Amino acid sequence: MNKISGNQQTAGNLSAVIRDDFWGRYIQLVQEVVIPYQYEALHDRVPEAEPSHAIANFEIAAGRRTGEFHGFVFQDSDVAKWLEAVGYSLKLKRDPELEARADAVIDLVAAAQQPDGYLNTYFTVKEPGKRWTNLQDCHELYCAGHFIEAAVAYYEATGKDKLLNTMRRMVDHISSVFGPEEGKLKGYDGHQEIELALVKLYRLTGEEQYLKLSSFFIDQRGQEPNFLRQEWESRDRVTHWSSSPASSIDLKYFQAHIPVREQTEAAGHSVRAVYMYTAMADLAALTGDRALHDACVRLWDNMTGKQMYITGGIGSTHQGEAFTFDYDLPNDTVYAETCASIGLIFFARRMLELEPDARYADVMERALYNNVLGSMAQDGRHYFYVNPLEVWPQACTCNPDKHHVKSERQGWFGCACCPPNVARLLTSMNQYIYTVHGDTLYTNLYIGSELNMTLGGTAVAVSQQSNYPWEGTVTLKVNPAEAAEFGIALRIPSWSSSAEIRVGGEKLSLDENVEQGYYVIRRVWNAGDTIELKLPMEAHRVYAHPELRADAGKTAIQRGPLVYCLEAADNSTPLSSTALHESAPFKEHFEASLLGGAVVVQGQGSRIEQAGWSGGLYSRAKAPVEAATITAIPYYLWGNRGSGEMKVWIPESKA
Repeated sequence: MNKISGNQQTAGNLSAVIRDDFWGRYIQLVQEVVIPYQYEALHDRVPEAEPSHAIANFEIAAGRRTGEFHGFVFQDSDVAKWLEAVGYSLKLKRDPELEARADAVIDLVAAAQQPDGYLNTYFTVKEPGKRWTNLQDCHELYCAGHFIEAAVAYYEATGKDKLLNTMRRMVDHISSVFGPEEGKLKGYDGHQEIELALVKLYRLTGEEQYLKLSSFFIDQRGQEPNFLRQEWESRDRVTHWSSSPASSIDLKYFQAHIPVREQTEAAGHSVRAVYMYTAMADLAALTGDRALHDACVRLWDNMTGKQMYITGGIGSTHQGEAFTFDYDLPNDTVYAETCASIGLIFFARRMLELEPDARYADVMERALYNNVLGSMAQDGRHYFYVNPLEVWPQACTCNPDKHHVKSERQGWFGCACCPPNVARLLTSMNQYIYTVHGDTLYTNLYIGSELNMTLGGTAVAVSQQSNYPWEGTVTLKVNPAEAAEFGIALRIPSWSSSAEIRVGGEKLSLDENVEQGYYVIRRVWNAGDTIELKLPMEAHRVYAHPELRADAGKTAIQRGPLVYCLEAADNSTPLSSTALHESAPFKEHFEASLLGGAVVVQGQGSRIEQAGWSGGLYSRAKAPVEAATITAIPYYLWGNRGSGEMKVWIPESKA
């Protein structure tokens, strides 16, 4: 194998070793259950799961079996994301059996590569003469991007370069097709992904051509004459999904309506958007492009300030899995695809690498603990694609407008982008805890961990301990190799009403040293110095912006980073008949028997007494109301006790 010695910088990102009861359980679940389960699903060996055909497609493309291509045009990407998750997992813990399985899959992928470097099973098996003729729909560069990410992760974990070399050949082929030079396509993929993947390849190898190609795809998007429109017209206005000519093309859906530096509002398909924003932030950090940086900030502010659910979900409509407009955040027809929140976390991390601002980490934490974690069942074998904030199971079955919403997680999907995306995120979570700017270490997430790095020219070991998210006390032990001056910055979460910080037992004043949401402690550190952060973990009410019509007159419950919800398993139905008293205090207790243990929140409210209703479908008389105790559990745990109603936003009433 060839040792890569390129540009290893990671824009201030660091990899810690996670030692955390809460997240350690999930990482272990991914390693022991999720990754093996998904391996079987990709091989079509899970009886209750929808067939994937992904591995079968590669076997056909490699000439190892005969048959027809099955699945979506982007089916290859599921294999790539699984391999990437394996790479991160092997970096955490060596597993010879898993590595052997992955090596066999990599051998299969390499065998499917064409002599000129091209790699895509759909166009190898089904339409070999139509390569690069439908960038709008067919995800060729998207699939390549996911395999590039997998190749980088697997090489960094194992030192094995077979997949890496396979993808470098593919990128060489792509570079011969796309670019500003005469005779090349001035285009880009309808689904962004390769842009951020090429940055990873550049950081690993130091090869400038990869950075230039990523910049080309970003810079070309939305320019006139518009590539996607020209391509669509050259196909007589038909798409991959329909043979009938369309009357128009929605360039906003692809974020290709105007050049990226001019975009001000999150628009179109939400996953495509955040993948693109991630690459934009990467490029801004590496090139110093201020216009790109400013565009990232504008898009972030619009997306998280006007188009994000309280759970960290984005993309409010199932029509195109897309953003709609400011404050349009319905709870029961929501989409909030798991992949979109994962992409939001990617974007947040890149923004933290651009500048230390706690608002990015706040959103990263919100999406991680709620939307993403809630998408996977506690058994690791069932998943939500859509993450609603209100569910009425019968409506999910009988109302066509809500068929995309499920009251129970599924074993697999024909379009299975989300499950392996969760696996690759959770196995790489150690990369999201800290960032470094100058000689200051910024603590973004409060996750028990150990970290070794250099600050101010001195080797430093930092260990973090807590019982987060159930308790708000966090302890950091700082051990420099020798006494040295540098900074340690602690995020003060936006959900926290106050905070207390002590160093070596001495209480620090929070009236000073808070910079963009971080409390920065700059001093000469000695081995054994200890920082203690205390954040009050109390359940509290959250209210929505007055223009957010879906939540008018309602409140949500949050405790620490966790959003809470009501479930039918704990409350009388219909949940729509329940209201929470606006002045009622909350009672909290840890319930060890609840799905691995969780803090349960209870409050007093009222419920419409259905037994007293005698007015038929409508009546002039108001239904009687009775007192009720309302029980809320963390949103990420909902749907693990069978099908039933659920809601996050609760009507509020006077006691």
